[in-house]
Amino acid sequence: MRFRLHMTYTTKEVLRALSHVQEPDLKRDIVSLGMVRDVEIADDSIRFAIVLTTPACPLKEVIRQECEQAIAQHLSPSIKVHIHFMADVTTLRNGEPLLPKVKNIVAIASGKGGVGKSTVTANLAIALEQTGAKVGIIDADIFGPSIPTMFNCEAAHPGIVRKGDRNYLLPVEQYGIKLLSIGFLAPAENAVVWRGPMASSALRQFITDTEWGELDYLLVDLPPGTSDIHLTLVQTVPLTGAVIVTTPQKVALSDAQKALAMFRQKPIDVPILGIVENMSYFTPAELPDHQYYLFGKDGGKMLARRNEVPFLGEIPLVQSIREAGDSGKPIAMSNDMMAKAFKQIAAALAQRIALRNAQMEVIDEGRYGNRSPQGIND
Repeated sequence: MRFRLHMTYTTKEVLRALSHVQEPDLKRDIVSLGMVRDVEIADDSIRFAIVLTTPACPLKEVIRQECEQAIAQHLSPSIKVHIHFMADVTTLRNGEPLLPKVKNIVAIASGKGGVGKSTVTANLAIALEQTGAKVGIIDADIFGPSIPTMFNCEAAHPGIVRKGDRNYLLPVEQYGIKLLSIGFLAPAENAVVWRGPMASSALRQFITDTEWGELDYLLVDLPPGTSDIHLTLVQTVPLTGAVIVTTPQKVALSDAQKALAMFRQKPIDVPILGIVENMSYFTPAELPDHQYYLFGKDGGKMLARRNEVPFLGEIPLVQSIREAGDSGKPIAMSNDMMAKAFKQIAAALAQRIALRNAQMEVIDEGRYGNRSPQGIND
């Protein structure tokens, strides 16, 4: 190709060059997906924005490099390329009567108690918020709420706002995360002794009678097992998907398999976004390079492989994670090495959500289907 020097290109030519760049997950070019915005052309430079489907996109640098290569190859290698990344989290929940401003609702579940499900929920929420996403948590473990402790706000109480002739709860906000838990409504030292319908009613109120506002991700920290709470959740509001948390040991994997199977039952039919393996191995603080597999090895990976679902990542058993949770500041807020593990899993989860939304979307009626990319018909 013959390159033009010191000549201004048109927007259409820029888009034609960028049409050679594929979105790595969706396997379609970024122009037809409507991801290229705000093209500005000068004599020696081109500026444009790339709209990602999640601010936690782990492939951002791959897209940047391929855009720069496409401009160099199809226009001119001497052009300076300036790319601004934006994020528009995708959703399939357009027009939903409940939680209309919440883009994605994700259940965090486990078959067995004590596998660190609430720890995973808290740290994923923090990691997603740090990417710029708007995040909330419903602590649906009515009988054993732990989210208030993990966010150091046990004494907080939800606000009340009146809309029309009804009162709505206002979630507690801590560290940029919106939170709602029965722990905010009952004395911490008292046991919640309710029958199943009462617990289900409380969860339903957290969904239907709460002003959540705009959220990219609402994580629901479910209790262990498969109970009324789980059925209430899936019957009340459509879920984007579920994440299963397990440890590598056989008893935990057996119960995790039951939780996974519950979400896959025909009347429920909730997509499994992936599996997280917690307490994968023990690493002493004084021996950071040593790994001791106390509960077995690769159980979560084998569970994911057997069920043909993504394996989102593993979290080691280290003292700093426990200490961070007990102090009310999830470790994802720190510069600890363990924070990186949660951030990688959060990015993988956000990627799976975006991919799932794209796969479920009908192209002709979906978010990108009828959009004419900027300037392509100029």
